[in-house]
Amino acid sequence: MRVIGIDLYRVRLPLRSTFETSSHRKNAIEHILVRLHDESGLDGWGEIACGNGPWFSSEYVSTAWAVATEFLAPAVLDHQWRHPGELNARWSGIAGHQAAKAGFDGAAWDLSARRDGIPLTVALGTSPRTIPVGVSVGIEESSRCLVERVGGYLDEGYHRVKLKIRPGWDVEPVRAVRRAYPDLLLHVDANGAYRPGAESDEVMRHLDGLGLAMVEQPYPGRDFVSHARLRQRIATPLCLDESIEDAADLETMVTLDAAQVVNLKVSRVGGLTPALALARQCAENGVSVWCGGMHEFGVGRAANIAFACDPAFGYPSDLSGSDKYFTHDIVDPPIIARDGYVSPAPGPGLGLAVDLARIESVALDINRRRAPR
Repeated sequence: MRVIGIDLYRVRLPLRSTFETSSHRKNAIEHILVRLHDESGLDGWGEIACGNGPWFSSEYVSTAWAVATEFLAPAVLDHQWRHPGELNARWSGIAGHQAAKAGFDGAAWDLSARRDGIPLTVALGTSPRTIPVGVSVGIEESSRCLVERVGGYLDEGYHRVKLKIRPGWDVEPVRAVRRAYPDLLLHVDANGAYRPGAESDEVMRHLDGLGLAMVEQPYPGRDFVSHARLRQRIATPLCLDESIEDAADLETMVTLDAAQVVNLKVSRVGGLTPALALARQCAENGVSVWCGGMHEFGVGRAANIAFACDPAFGYPSDLSGSDKYFTHDIVDPPIIARDGYVSPAPGPGLGLAVDLARIESVALDINRRRAPR
């Protein structure tokens, strides 16, 4: 297979409602879509899903656009390959920029599966299945608003809820939700907002008494030692997200016994190819794993759903319907959660039609490259 054309689209879609985490508030999502063309006339789609600014990681949409246009596209264009995983060697010399790489890797997997006439799930080595999903709830104006928001999602059938927390918005709102819904599968996510010390120890002690499924990423990503120490002080399982970008990070986590769970995000680890390897590594080390998201549009969301069909994922993943976030997505049919479950589309590759006219009408920038004839 040879990629003879690459189109990159920088796209911004408004959110249905403002979403706030420990680091920032956002009312729109800006991602980059990757479209690969092969010699037979087939297309493959991927999504570069990173933040609008350098909050979740040092990589964000502007840096990803630069890396994609200046380095990744030239590395892939006009290059012969048989399996999507082979393309990773083309950018092995590029340090970091995992989300940018993930967009190209995902497009290659979609293109390869479409060529073979099989669903992406099958290409990834698993089978399509209906999977339970959860929902992530941002920081609200008050505990009362938070409880109402959670109640609305439970009415829609979601199987678990993740609450974003930060210093000053933690114990009381979480306690309010727990009081309102004592049997809810509930966990919290700090996105690395806390620092080790007496104050955060007190917060973690109180959270430990609320029957949570896990506490996700309380400390900054590189601080494995503080997570390992906290792991010994509380009974609630710890989950790492930002900390795990590659196999070496996971080995460090396991060696230090820093957490029992990993939130495995395809965009954070460089694509489906390395994500598959990390899922196997987690299984080999007895680490629980579930699939997280980055507010993806339909392209990235569909790839995540296919990935989360792997039997290794037992905990409901962060793959709620795209209608939770966007009034008008870029795929048809839209991805909808029904009674808290989603299923991969049945067609080849991602199984969805990508609305190219809409993408081109809302794109902030477009970069096109073609191989020499």
